[in-house]
Amino acid sequence: MILLSFASEETTSTDTIEWSAMKNESTTDRNLTWHHHGVERKDREKLLGHRGATVWFTGLSGSGKSTVADYLSEMLQERGALTAILDGDNVRQGLNKDLGFSPADRTENIRRISEVAKLFTSFGVINLLAFISPYREDRDYGRSIQGEDDFIEVYVEVPLDVAEERDPKGLYKKARSGEIPSFTGISAPYEEPLTPELVLRTDLSTPEECAAKVIEILEQKGVLTV
Repeated sequence: MILLSFASEETTSTDTIEWSAMKNESTTDRNLTWHHHGVERKDREKLLGHRGATVWFTGLSGSGKSTVADYLSEMLQERGALTAILDGDNVRQGLNKDLGFSPADRTENIRRISEVAKLFTSFGVINLLAFISPYREDRDYGRSIQGEDDFIEVYVEVPLDVAEERDPKGLYKKARSGEIPSFTGISAPYEEPLTPELVLRTDLSTPEECAAKVIEILEQKGVLTV
């Protein structure tokens, strides 16, 4: 377990953070008040020429989440849209570097990034999240804290054998050999979305074709103007 002291910014054996307790504690109990600012979301969106939104790519490792997000970001950039990509591996090297891969840590990982995505959406940014995010309840939490038209769940679906054959990071090989004890799709569960806005089969379509389908959804929801 990683124990973190906010005062020293170092790990310590005496100071612990009870993430679940903090999550359930009310803002009133912690003497917090939301501060409203003069420049609002609508002002930023007017400046940018599009609405803020969260596009949440979920799927197995090797399914193509990051690849599609990259193509989508480039296509949106060409249209003059402001985007940000939040990638699971990248976030775990900074914001969430104190978290492991236990069920509790996976949930906390997604809770934190859900809150970041909510902020980015309020800033008028089209943020593209590429996270395995294996638990349905955690993804639903990400949706619940945003407006329904602000959250787009994209299931990047490929058969396990296809993802395992791709294995761009060599993780499936390590999981099969027992080097990775809790690996989604092999030794840890993945809960498929029940009603995603979009399902992409990256084994049947090119990354460009998949990105174009996401843009269609963004246009339908009024995030982008046609």
